[in-house]
Amino acid sequence: MLILVLLIYCCQSAAASKPELLLAEVYHEQIDVQHYWVSEKLDGVRAYWDGKQLISRGGNVIAAPAWFVAGFPPRALDGELWLGRNQFAATLSIVSKLQPVDSEWQHIRYYLFELPDAAGTFTGRISAMQALTQQYSSPYLQVVKQFRIADNVHLLAKLAELESVGAEGLMLHHQDALYKTGRSSDLLKLKTYQDTEAQVVGYRPGKGKYQGMVGALVVKTPEGKEFAIGSGLTDALRQTPPEIGAVVTYRYNGYTRHGLPRFARFLRVREAL
Repeated sequence: MLILVLLIYCCQSAAASKPELLLAEVYHEQIDVQHYWVSEKLDGVRAYWDGKQLISRGGNVIAAPAWFVAGFPPRALDGELWLGRNQFAATLSIVSKLQPVDSEWQHIRYYLFELPDAAGTFTGRISAMQALTQQYSSPYLQVVKQFRIADNVHLLAKLAELESVGAEGLMLHHQDALYKTGRSSDLLKLKTYQDTEAQVVGYRPGKGKYQGMVGALVVKTPEGKEFAIGSGLTDALRQTPPEIGAVVTYRYNGYTRHGLPRFARFLRVREAL
């Protein structure tokens, strides 16, 4: 099984290099929200369009059907392949296949949120993205909706409203930001919980109704701290858990006095593309 997985991985079409992307920092209350455009944080698979093909953050070519990208412009785009709220696992399954399934891709949309290397402010780039989608009129190419918020109180109210219907959170992009790559305070993410990643290093056996299955994943943080995550695991994951060495994303609420994540809850296996 391991040999088969390695063969599949090696046969993926690798891009020339990983794309240089703009990465978000975490929201803080000291900012003036009136200077930012706000959008829903889409829980999909980020993809860079280089004018000819879709490339994952990891630098692998995404095998999208030719008809899906036929109407895309011949210029760089940054966006999210998105199926809908709470559909990350299904989205990843669809876009990870080396042989795309047309009937599955018909439900995917590519939502633009940046124009790499474009001149001008982010406000100007929003208009440029909207003009592009009108010019090329692909049903699979859309722009992430950007809106304004009056103040921090209304921002948190909007966050609660969207999270109540399944949204992952909010993104805030400074209206005057020039395009750049790397992590920047020009782009902020806001969620009611914190999330990060850890590597699976072992398992704890299940008890009671989980007898014979995995009760919890034992994970290690990049700092070397180990702890168990049982909350959030589905029955399917308990029967077939992420492999040793896999990187998983989990959410948590602060830290214990021992420096371990409090109320850790499994979210997903990290995007493997």
